[in-house]
Amino acid sequence: MISPLVFLSCFAVLLGFVEGSSFTPHKAVAVMKGPSNVTGTITFTTTAHHSLTIVGNLTGLDPSAQRGLHVHEFGDATDGCASAGLHFNPFNKTHGGPTDPVHHLGDLGNIASDANGVSQFTILARGLYLKGPLTILGRTIVLHAGTDDLGKGGFNDSLTVGHSGARSACGIIGLSG
Repeated sequence: MISPLVFLSCFAVLLGFVEGSSFTPHKAVAVMKGPSNVTGTITFTTTAHHSLTIVGNLTGLDPSAQRGLHVHEFGDATDGCASAGLHFNPFNKTHGGPTDPVHHLGDLGNIASDANGVSQFTILARGLYLKGPLTILGRTIVLHAGTDDLGKGGFNDSLTVGHSGARSACGIIGLSG
């Protein structure tokens, strides 16, 4: 027979009354705009495994292209996308691909557009969060005009920004209902 204390403890965990025992999804959104014709939205959802699912729907891109996508350090739009700062890089690493052992936390790789300049994408981003000390809330997500070389291009800026070019569009990441 199970003791009443054990039973109540198990019941509390099942109902989520014990701290850390329940999962509550958190959502955020960024509305993209900037100096180019790119517009759309990117949503961020915390998964049960404490990573982020990033889903985007963008239009106005160059047709059939790969473009760099990064979380930048500031949520500052006073000078458009230019005031977003550098890539989000709290551990002071060099630039790389999102699955490389060494990369900025904000390095999300490239997204692809179709022949009509539309990109619908989903990225699973590990190490990015919507709460806590490594939150990306209040930061900016930036779409670049060029393809991110993932730090492997050998250009002067490959290990800092992936030689990904100008900032085409951006959006401040904010809480969503």
